[in-house]
Amino acid sequence: MAKTGVLLINLGTPDSPSVSDVRKYLTQFLNDPRVIDIPWLLRKILVNGIIVPFRAPKSAKIYKELWTPDGSPILIYAESVKEKVQAALGDDYIVEIGMRYRKPSIKEGLEKLQKHNPKKIILLTLFPHYASASTGSALEEALDVIKKWWVIPELAVNSQYWDNEGYINAFVERGKQYDHNEYDHVIFSYHGLPERHVDKVYDNGLCNDRDCEHEVNDENAYCYKATCYGTTRMLAERLGIPEDRYTVSFQSRLDKKWLRPFSDEVVENLAKEGAKKLLVFSPAFTADCLETIIEIGDEYQEIFEEHGGEKVQLVESLNDHPLWIETLKDMIVSYGH
Repeated sequence: MAKTGVLLINLGTPDSPSVSDVRKYLTQFLNDPRVIDIPWLLRKILVNGIIVPFRAPKSAKIYKELWTPDGSPILIYAESVKEKVQAALGDDYIVEIGMRYRKPSIKEGLEKLQKHNPKKIILLTLFPHYASASTGSALEEALDVIKKWWVIPELAVNSQYWDNEGYINAFVERGKQYDHNEYDHVIFSYHGLPERHVDKVYDNGLCNDRDCEHEVNDENAYCYKATCYGTTRMLAERLGIPEDRYTVSFQSRLDKKWLRPFSDEVVENLAKEGAKKLLVFSPAFTADCLETIIEIGDEYQEIFEEHGGEKVQLVESLNDHPLWIETLKDMIVSYGH
């Protein structure tokens, strides 16, 4: 009986924390036209001539802090999720993983599925909120691979699931490990994007012309900013966090023309206002990685202490939590029909 193939897609990781491997990762990542959306020649000069040579050695030091004896956390969790989802689905499905950048690549994952001559392939990104630089890039890469096949099976494509009940409940379960009343403030920190990326979602006008902080509607349904705020409202309601006790912010910016407020500045300002303990969720990441473990867990802790705060507590990501595995299984089965 023909199986249904499933490709679980995440961003990726360097092969090791060495400068050369980090350089390869950054070169592939930052040359993606969906990540840095400027003219080709300018992007090549900027990325290969300026950003990567200067950034690779610094990033390698950070990756060394992140690395465990078993490797990169995002890849470790990807392998664990793959095994557990496969076990939950049973023999009618074959599950593989594909990283947008480096290994195991999307191409490698799809070629493994192709060998089973699947009746259908489900492309399931591990990005809950659509962004062209993440979901869009991953799906484009997968479709570029598949379009070269002689036999193209039925395809199901997942673009976003920011309001999926299972996803929300899994993060609520993570959040319940901590009593938010013991913290002075709660931050929901999402990966940042250039403002122009969300502006491109709209045929007319800018993101700031819409009420993306307060509602998700037909017009802004694929606006990253709108869906991040949407997820936050759902999580805050389920966890009983009043609106005046939390802030939505965006991390990992490259310049000032990115989505605001910036998470590091929010952390600094809360410390200056007298906050001593912060609880930080990062719902854009379904697996802990550099941005959660190091950026929030270490760097924001340093910023907070430097300005008078005491503790920044990161709420762990979904990783391979049983509720997350069940959610992925349910999504896959629904796409499989």
